[in-house]
Amino acid sequence: MPQKYPFVFHLAQATLWTQNIESDGTYYPPSYKVDGFIHGTSNPQKLLNVANHFYLGVKGPWYCLRMTAESLEASGVETTYDGAANELGISTRISMGAYDELFPRIHGGLKASAVLEAHTVNRAPGGTFLSIEGITR
Repeated sequence: MPQKYPFVFHLAQATLWTQNIESDGTYYPPSYKVDGFIHGTSNPQKLLNVANHFYLGVKGPWYCLRMTAESLEASGVETTYDGAANELGISTRISMGAYDELFPRIHGGLKASAVLEAHTVNRAPGGTFLSIEGITR
């Protein structure tokens, strides 16, 4: 699907991502079993809002994984695009400011080969997500 933004981004806890890379494994975020897919965004301006909305209380370092639909496909993973919804299937597009945006859903686990770069996420001492190196200011 053609997108206004060329990349697919996913925020990952650094310890979980690093464990999988070091073991040549496949990364699945904690929410995968419930949701059945990996959440992503194509709009880099949404990343910090999403992080501060959903992950503010999760301690530790994070990475922003940068991929493309093509790099995901080459690793054997399908990506679809859909509107945002919560766990009950109710649209959250208005509350997240995503009136006309479709979000990537990654159907399968992530291999290192699908990721073009893992960007460091900068956080304040209290946990607030501040910026993503090379992506946001």
